Amino acid sequence: MAVVVNKPIPEFESMATGGIKVSNQTHLGQTIVLYFYPKDNTPGCTTEAMQFRDKYKDFVKAGSEVFGVSRDNMTSHDSFKAKLELPFELIADTEEKMCHMFGVVKNKIMYGKKVKGIERSTFLIGPDGVLAAEWRGLKVPGHVEDVLKAVKTLNKTVA
Repeated sequence: MAVVVNKPIPEFESMATGGIKVSNQTHLGQTIVLYFYPKDNTPGCTTEAMQFRDKYKDFVKAGSEVFGVSRDNMTSHDSFKAKLELPFELIADTEEKMCHMFGVVKNKIMYGKKVKGIERSTFLIGPDGVLAAEWRGLKVPGHVEDVLKAVKTLNKTVA
């Protein structure tokens, strides 16, 4: 099942840092931002994580929780989270179940070779479990502000 804007997200369950289980049911009643990124400790992903970190209090104040998602394992995530002092949890999607469900696995050209990689994407899930917005193939500059605006707009219409 793929995700579609204005439709409930399909069932999923994954583990995140801090021993937290995240599923389509665990955060009902709360707005969720899921941002998918290619790899821990790479320049663009580090910048994006730091921008979500720096705006995290604004997301919480606006009524949203943030989760980063990549194919890295929990050991890598724990290290990345500690190094950047991230206040939110990172989901280890080592089997790519969430990545495929959200359609973010793409063919990329890296050093002249075709490889499967994660397309930087963000998804906004409303408190009712419905996908409210998505950003695919995005660029990092200004993106976190766009997502925060969408969270504020969504939570005003829900309240």
